[in-house]
Amino acid sequence: MDMMEHYGKLTKYNGWANLEMIASFRAVGSPPAGSVKLMGHIVGAEHTWLARLLQRKQPIPVWPDLDLDHCEQQIRELTASWKGYLEAGPELLEQTVAYKNSKGEQWTSRVQDILTHVFMHSAYHRGQIAADMRQAGYAPAYTDFIHGVRQGLVD
Repeated sequence: MDMMEHYGKLTKYNGWANLEMIASFRAVGSPPAGSVKLMGHIVGAEHTWLARLLQRKQPIPVWPDLDLDHCEQQIRELTASWKGYLEAGPELLEQTVAYKNSKGEQWTSRVQDILTHVFMHSAYHRGQIAADMRQAGYAPAYTDFIHGVRQGLVD
């Protein structure tokens, strides 16, 4: 598997795992507010990084106030947008992108490092959501990467 296929697989996994979290929220009816806030942050952060990569204006804040329907809609759109971004080809992975972080600091990062960060950032916050859901007495979504692969949900 080359790196583009790898990032494509991670894109599919990330979208699937995020939608699994939304499904788990809907299953409990009234998920913890902190969990929904973290899911909104996952969406906001992905938009932020995609905008940086495309050198566009950030469409929503890093910590937006989104309900479940908007989170789900945005996750579906983001998954398609990440897939489309990766269609540019393998040469984009070595490119560097200059951007300002949320503190206004100027940085330059390689695209492949940004992509890795985005997927790890989302997984980190899904872990926080899982802990929050358990603490509230709910069973969180099972979003382990290997589970998705074993079930044929991520190929």
